[in-house]
Amino acid sequence: MTISKVFFRIIFISFFGLSPLSTLNAQGHGSLYGLQTPTLAKGGVDLNVAGMSLGTEEGSSYMMRYLFSYGITEDLQVNLTTPTMIERLDNAPRTRGNSNMPANGDIEASLWYRFFSDAFGVGKRFESTAILSVSTPTDDVRGQVNVGNSIHGAISTGYASRTWYAWIGGGYQYYFEKDNEQLGDLPYASAVVGYRPDIFMGDYPKPDWRIFVESLAEFPGDNKYLGQQDFTGSRSKKLLMGPSFLGLYGAWGISFGALFPVVQDLTLSAVKEKYRVSVNLSYWL
Repeated sequence: MTISKVFFRIIFISFFGLSPLSTLNAQGHGSLYGLQTPTLAKGGVDLNVAGMSLGTEEGSSYMMRYLFSYGITEDLQVNLTTPTMIERLDNAPRTRGNSNMPANGDIEASLWYRFFSDAFGVGKRFESTAILSVSTPTDDVRGQVNVGNSIHGAISTGYASRTWYAWIGGGYQYYFEKDNEQLGDLPYASAVVGYRPDIFMGDYPKPDWRIFVESLAEFPGDNKYLGQQDFTGSRSKKLLMGPSFLGLYGAWGISFGALFPVVQDLTLSAVKEKYRVSVNLSYWL
């Protein structure tokens, strides 16, 4: 299936398959795949619907993601994300996927805490945000391994202005053992650079667009079977890069983008990726 067909399928599902929802939302005013720092204002609500696809040499997966976020304070945000799997991969790559959403069949609850923020000019700031989340799977087996609950932690820091954005971050996901089997861990890192053209500097009702170049590096570890580690080689290494776009209009937003493998140094049991595609629809209350 070509990339254009994947985009069409995701957009069709997002707009028409979810029409009963009256309010939609995206992941905020930041990147699509990489870790970011913005949090909601106190009392702010973010409702998000995302269509996601991941393609490998063995096939493609399709899923919908629903994300609810609430700003407890301007620096502390709580999130709950749930999936609807449309088509699973038998041997799906271990990945976080979007910046605030797993790309697998997990239900996840998370806290975002912006512990540092320095506004040093008009519309300019440096800030750092920490993330802690817990998840439970909706499938019993993943990649022929019993899949258990997991815990995830990450930290991101960066710069944002009215024109330029830059974030770097890293995280770690740990899967707990289930029935004497265990998925390998997932350390990862991301870097994002964004640009807002001068033509989109106007205020509402003028549309507002931002362009991002995103990169994501992942280092999934070995699985364990019957209490023994499955040493099929060194830890896999993967680097993906690609563009994403964020459009805002009033309380509405849409973001979409794709990542493509640049480096894939995989163990014997890993599957090569071809692409990742995502479309998010947003509404802020």
